[in-house]
Amino acid sequence: MIPFQESSNGVTFAVKVHPRAKKNAITGEVGEALKLSLTAPPIDGRANDACIEFFSKLLNVPRSSITIASGQTSRTKVVRVAGLSAEEIRKRIGI
Repeated sequence: MIPFQESSNGVTFAVKVHPRAKKNAITGEVGEALKLSLTAPPIDGRANDACIEFFSKLLNVPRSSITIASGQTSRTKVVRVAGLSAEEIRKRIGI
């Protein structure tokens, strides 16, 4: 079970990114993180942008509601979503 942490500035959760994949998709769980495949390469922040874009569309929220809280240069990132509860995120992701 992925731990979602709620705070006053949003809900955070861990993501393990697999760049240069065939398609953008959540492919499972790794430890306490969602495993996320992205087609973008890990160059010049393109994988970070793709990660934000992916969760923006998946959760049906504006891009400005999604930020990378930590791990900008790492495969393991902490994503912050503003404006949704942890329960709402869980439902929209389908886990």
